[in-house]
Amino acid sequence: MLLYSQNTVKNIHTIFMRSLFSISILLTMFVYAGTINAQRANYDVIPLPKSVKVDSVKVFNLCKDAGVAFDATNPEVYRNVLFLCEWVKEMTGIELKLTPNDKKAAIKFSLDYPVKIDAAEITEQQKEAYIIKVDKKGVSIIAREPAGLFRAAQTLRKSLPVIKGAVKPVELPFAEIKDEPRFEYRGVLLDCGRHYFSVDFIKKFIDVMALHGSNQLHWHLTEDQGWRFEVKAYPTLATQGSVRAETVIGPGNSGIYDGVPYGGYYTQEECREVVRYAAERYVNVVPEIDLPGHMQSALHVFPHLGCTGGPYPVRTYWGVSREVLCGGNPETLTFLKTVLGELCDVFPSKIIHIGGDECPKHRWKDCPKCQAKIKELGLKSNDKHTAENQLQSYINREVEAFMKERGRDIIGWDEILEGGLSGRSIVMSWRGIKGGIAAARQGHRVIMSPNVYSYIDHPQLKDYGKQPRTTDSYLVSASKVYSFEPLIPDSLTAEQQKLILGPQVNLWTEHVAYPQHAFYQLLPRLGASSEVQWCLPEQKDFEQFKKRLPRLKKVYDIMGVNYCRQIE
Repeated sequence: MLLYSQNTVKNIHTIFMRSLFSISILLTMFVYAGTINAQRANYDVIPLPKSVKVDSVKVFNLCKDAGVAFDATNPEVYRNVLFLCEWVKEMTGIELKLTPNDKKAAIKFSLDYPVKIDAAEITEQQKEAYIIKVDKKGVSIIAREPAGLFRAAQTLRKSLPVIKGAVKPVELPFAEIKDEPRFEYRGVLLDCGRHYFSVDFIKKFIDVMALHGSNQLHWHLTEDQGWRFEVKAYPTLATQGSVRAETVIGPGNSGIYDGVPYGGYYTQEECREVVRYAAERYVNVVPEIDLPGHMQSALHVFPHLGCTGGPYPVRTYWGVSREVLCGGNPETLTFLKTVLGELCDVFPSKIIHIGGDECPKHRWKDCPKCQAKIKELGLKSNDKHTAENQLQSYINREVEAFMKERGRDIIGWDEILEGGLSGRSIVMSWRGIKGGIAAARQGHRVIMSPNVYSYIDHPQLKDYGKQPRTTDSYLVSASKVYSFEPLIPDSLTAEQQKLILGPQVNLWTEHVAYPQHAFYQLLPRLGASSEVQWCLPEQKDFEQFKKRLPRLKKVYDIMGVNYCRQIE
């Protein structure tokens, strides 16, 4: 038997305890270092997917040169794979390898969605459905159609950490994500009538839309202050109608002008390039030619189409002009059909916006041609509609019939309800929600875009001094945008709610002249709107949204787009 003295035992105990302490310190340092170096994905993205189930313990490590398997015979799938490779590299530095049909690849793209639906019954939302599975074998991205693969790739992109410096593996927690959008129409308006923005900017704008799951670019192309669409039948319409002599400075109509001519328009080839670029990102471009009001730039070139004969300078200040197309001149419809015919040749969208808003009838009341046309048509004022409003509806119906021949439906702002409306027209409700409710009750399809929730040209912060000066009549904060509910359950039946195609936010540009300012107005309010467009009401929580927003802002930083740093 080996015996130790009491002192020896004490010494051994001391050495043992010191060793434990040292090991503990080393383990702590190791764990701490591991935490510092950990690059872990997080699936709490914006917009939030419908279902996310996560195992926070088990992870799959996505490493450099990981392979991506896909059907190389499908060009849409191939394009979406390239998008994902680009996004993974910009976020993490990891370069993925294209490995078609490799069953052992780290990431697999597939169109073998497990739940089958008859093609005649599938909704537009279900076409964008996807599943992401992360397990020990890697990442599986599954969709019904390529659009779903694109949406899934965006979700994975936003889940990734931003890695700077040396390339490191990314830990992807085991998960199953199931998702599809709530609404088929998820729109953003960009006004290029008041201010012209380059094609490169519009492409970046589309990229930002796609990041948020928006799928309809409402492109406002004509205004009193500028005509931006080339019409080959009328060459001077764009070259002359796009240029105003100067621009008012400051809020409202201050009477102070910059004295600098301003212009710019899009050729048809440039428009086709925008359409192609958008389509690759599953964004449909809905062009708008606003008629019969907001047409002073066209009247500048063709004064005989106005009620007074002009002259009509391209407008240099904002607001609503009394100078509108003459409703009684037969050449007005010839002009409109020529313009819209060329528009249909360039834009494949099945829906075309004809405006119809803010068309004062002062000139029509005094115009012999308009009054003669009213008499010819037998239009009479009644409790619901004035004769002049019915004259505008006559123009709308003529345009609608022409567009129907081209296989298109028309959208108009809610003023098109004022003279009566045909069944195929879509109403975009902007003066609050009443127009949308009335349209749905009459059986019309509706896009909800009420100004108090959706006009993001307005300030987003209470302190006007902390943001660029813009339209300042009321506040449209991110929380206000987020709070909107498009279906109005207390006012519409379940069947009527089905007519609400979706919501839209609008970026008007009277006071937004530069790309940096445009993105500042757009972001992060588009993030707030994206959850209105994509998520179920029970998923929405603005406080949780704010906690998820910093991750999305890192993507904004990588994309190089400006945004408002505060959120209210």
